[in-house]
Amino acid sequence: MEPTNISASLDMTFWGLFLQAGFFVKIIMLGLFSASVMVWAVWFAKGRQFKELHRRADDFEDIFWSGSHTLESFTKHVNPRQGDHPMASIYVVGLEEWNAATEEEKKDGTALQRARRMMDATSRREIESLEAWLPALATTGSVGPFVGLLGTVWGIMTSFQSIGASKNTSLAVVAPGIAEALFATAIGLFAAIPAVIAYNKLSGSLGRYAARLETFMDEFLTVLERQTTRKASRR
Repeated sequence: MEPTNISASLDMTFWGLFLQAGFFVKIIMLGLFSASVMVWAVWFAKGRQFKELHRRADDFEDIFWSGSHTLESFTKHVNPRQGDHPMASIYVVGLEEWNAATEEEKKDGTALQRARRMMDATSRREIESLEAWLPALATTGSVGPFVGLLGTVWGIMTSFQSIGASKNTSLAVVAPGIAEALFATAIGLFAAIPAVIAYNKLSGSLGRYAARLETFMDEFLTVLERQTTRKASRR
């Protein structure tokens, strides 16, 4: 076979490699490509979500620490039951539990303990909600290269079968299977590398936001405790 005929018969573009691949390898490629699209979509959406949460937390804390509202009147500025942000939800839950306690419970610390437990439970639920899709990123980052490797192994097996069936080791017989095998590996890495980066970045952002919620809870409970101490000292 002439070299010109070989080059003409092989389409080495990405689309051509996909079309030349076997059915099983095509399924792997489509799955990895879908995973790659998912990774970028989650990265973009979660990044915007965390940025918005920090912005709203900044606004919330600015008003909270401004001293222009009492704890009770400040509740009017938040409405967590209509989709407000986690910090507002934690605040309202803690304040409601505090207001439901008796004066004796506030003095002996029982009210603070109950408020803390309720705020912790609310914080855990909010964090679990924010963790949505992060396991998918971790799975893609760890499994993607192995799925691509499976396509690689399958493509190489196809190449050897073609060589055995045709008893021909020319480039025209070997190249398509090897090319599709390497292409499957490339797609696997293309999905896995961004997934690992996105997971690490988003996990860090989530960890910082969780720490911020924890700090706010400590500060808020300190404010409640200080109020009780002041009331007791005036009597």
